[in-house]
Amino acid sequence: MAQGKLKVKTNVPNNSKNKNKKKGNATTPRSRKPIQAKKNKNEEIQKLKKVITKTVNRAAEDEIRERSKTKTNLSKAQEAVVKHNLTPTS
Repeated sequence: MAQGKLKVKTNVPNNSKNKNKKKGNATTPRSRKPIQAKKNKNEEIQKLKKVITKTVNRAAEDEIRERSKTKTNLSKAQEAVVKHNLTPTS
C-alpha cells in the first residue's frame, strides 16, 4: 500500500492562461544602413594576394636567372669532369 498523500497537480489561473504578449522584432530595420556584401571584400583580398605572389615569384625567377648566367667557380676536378663530358668520343 502506498504511504502518504497523492500529489495533486496545480492549475494555472484562468486569467493568465491565454495572454500572448506580442513582442517586438528581434532585429532593427536597416533600411538606411545597408550592409556591404562580404564577397566584394573577399574578392579584393584575393586580388591583392594574387598580385603579391606574382611579384614575389617574378623577383625570385629573375634572381635565379641572374645567378645561372654568372660563371660558377668550379674546382679543378669538377672542371676536368666537365671538359671530359664535353669532348666528343669516337
